[in-house]
Amino acid sequence: METQSWKSRITVNPKQCGGRPCIRGMRIRVTDILDLLASGLSQEQIIDELPDLEKEDIEAALKYASYKFDHPVLAA
Repeated sequence: METQSWKSRITVNPKQCGGRPCIRGMRIRVTDILDLLASGLSQEQIIDELPDLEKEDIEAALKYASYKFDHPVLAA
C-alpha cells in the first residue's frame, strides 16, 4: 500500500472520538483495529465484526502505527 493511499484512509477530527485517529471518518478508531489484531482476531474476523471496514483499512491502521512509532529512542 502506497504512503498516500494509507494516509488517505486515516482521519483525525477533533470533534469525533476525542480527536483520535479513525478510519475514513467513521467512528472506528485505529486503536480499535490494533486491539482486535492484538487479541488474536484475523483480518477476516475483524471485517466480519465491523463490516464497514475494508482490508485496506486494516492495513492502513498497521501502517499508521508503524509510521507513528518509527523514530529513534534516545537513551537517558
